[in-house]
Amino acid sequence: MFRFLIENDYHGLLIESDSIRTPGRLLPLRALIILAMCGLFGFIAAPISKADTTWNYAVQISATVQLLPPQIALTWPQDDYGAIRYTVYRKAKEAASWGTNTVLSGSTTNYTDTNVVVGATYEYQIVKDATLGYKGYGYIFSGIEAPLVEDRGKLILIVENRYATALSNELARLNNDLTGDGWAVIRHDVSTNDTPASVRSLIIADYNTDPANVNTVFLFGHVPVLHSGNLNYDGHLARPMPADAYYGDMDGNWSGDPDYLPSDVELMVGRVDLFDMPGNYATIPWPGEVELLRNYLNKDHNWRQKLVTVPHRALMGDRRGAEDGVATAASGYRNFRPLLGPGTIVQADVDDSSAPDARWGPMLAADSYLWAYGCGAGSPSGIGSLGTNGPYNDLYSIDVVGQDAKAVFVMLFGSWFGNWDGTDNLMRSFLATPSLGLTCCLAGVPHWFVHHMGLGETIGYGARLSMNNNTLYQSQSNLFTRAIYISLMGDPTLRMDPVSPPGALNAAADGGGVTLNWQASADTVLGYHVYRSASPGGPFARLTGSPVTENTFTDTTVSSNTYTYMVRAVALQTTPSGSYYNASQGDFATVDAANAILPIQLSVSLAANELMLDWNCQIGALYRVLAKTNLNQTDWVDVSGSITATKSNASWADTNFNSLPQQFYRIASP
Repeated sequence: MFRFLIENDYHGLLIESDSIRTPGRLLPLRALIILAMCGLFGFIAAPISKADTTWNYAVQISATVQLLPPQIALTWPQDDYGAIRYTVYRKAKEAASWGTNTVLSGSTTNYTDTNVVVGATYEYQIVKDATLGYKGYGYIFSGIEAPLVEDRGKLILIVENRYATALSNELARLNNDLTGDGWAVIRHDVSTNDTPASVRSLIIADYNTDPANVNTVFLFGHVPVLHSGNLNYDGHLARPMPADAYYGDMDGNWSGDPDYLPSDVELMVGRVDLFDMPGNYATIPWPGEVELLRNYLNKDHNWRQKLVTVPHRALMGDRRGAEDGVATAASGYRNFRPLLGPGTIVQADVDDSSAPDARWGPMLAADSYLWAYGCGAGSPSGIGSLGTNGPYNDLYSIDVVGQDAKAVFVMLFGSWFGNWDGTDNLMRSFLATPSLGLTCCLAGVPHWFVHHMGLGETIGYGARLSMNNNTLYQSQSNLFTRAIYISLMGDPTLRMDPVSPPGALNAAADGGGVTLNWQASADTVLGYHVYRSASPGGPFARLTGSPVTENTFTDTTVSSNTYTYMVRAVALQTTPSGSYYNASQGDFATVDAANAILPIQLSVSLAANELMLDWNCQIGALYRVLAKTNLNQTDWVDVSGSITATKSNASWADTNFNSLPQQFYRIASP
């Protein structure tokens, strides 16, 4: 076990006369003594020395790809203090071990893989043996024109029911957005008074019905929280921890109150829970719980539909430094380069004497970032050295919300952050921001690995990978891997690079079928895929073999049913990880195709003893074959009787045609 440096190691106990500092109030000295006996620390973090270049504990990889001849070129910056060697490994995405390795010299900072094919994906690990004796690890998921993902599986949406009615419109829109991103949604409304076991039983039942496709659970609202174990991840106090992994583990035995996962988590799990977030001591009162939830759903929708855009950059606030190799901020450095590319990490000033506007919190208030990482001395609702409050430059949750910290995806590390279900919790405060905050996680002990998002994966995929990880993905320290407190605050289905969707989809039925028209995507796209379903909730079948480049499409394969159509824009997305085909959210239109009766097209084929008539039809409709031997005849004769169509084409054979010199045929309905 490593030694966590806590405040007593840095500056001694935080004592102000007869009180201990908290946001907006004072606790009596007696409380201070109790807290000190438990090892609790407040907001002070260690000064960082020049040697605390935490990024050296990561290998920061980015990729450029080439189509002809196909190749993936990896590059990374050199270690500040030199390296003995770099070792490159490769594996398939879901492989459980790394393949053979290639050893490079310590002065090499690039590697080109020519044993690749277009349309496939590859995952790389680079291990650095540093001159000073430590190791650095880097990961990237790469590919050249990786295939389009249209079907993302089934998602179980668990909605805590107190505000289900008040948020019915926003929840219906969320369901529509999930469907438009390729998810099939199964919804359950539960009570906050239900037991975690009863909620989990609903999830397990859905999973067992379709284990090949059910892969995600989204907990919305104050869904019951399971506490498990007795862990001391931050060097202060062993205590039970909230454990959302419980809802993703479909076959593990949790009866023993485990500290670590009893089995692998099958489902990706994320939670949006803004219960007990009153904004105590905020200058401007926070909205109530229902309005915080409503605002989150609005932000979620705006992100998916690309109604907001954010610069592809990250803000780093690394107060903790290397900490004898724990290097919590390596979780940021390791992930940001493959997601955002070289030169995109902005460093906040964490020195005690830094200017207020150069600190992490004020910088988030002033500008927008796609990613942010912040670590320092933690408390349930604050973090030291990243803000501007008091002698230790604290950042509180009331600052995060009140100043509108503008980062979409956030990673944090500090003491007590793992107990995210407390009042005005700092991690959840990023979900309560007015403008952008959508996810937050505790990353560093253990480390998180979300590099698959660089090729279009969801953040839930990275959350599940980080939960299940043992030593397949590594850092210099690999502490508390598979701990039950690893959790994602936010929507687990979110992706990093939304494509602007088509708009104003219109569907009209006429004699030629159903004609669709839509407004073009605001982005540069390859074209559009068109999908059709008998139900607004899907499943949808694609009608287009390749993306259509016009803003119109006619479906000539309809029958007299009601259909829902979906149109998605398709772009070839190039990122610092490679390239992949990326689909926008879907735009929807529903139409009654009863008026789209297509003209009957009759074809005839001759066999030895019969004449075969084939024609297109509508399933369930009645047809008759009429005939006459001379066009001058007044009446047509029914020669087939009624034929009920059971598929989109019908046929009838005339076995008497040889007995007549000529015969004229006609198909009638009914």
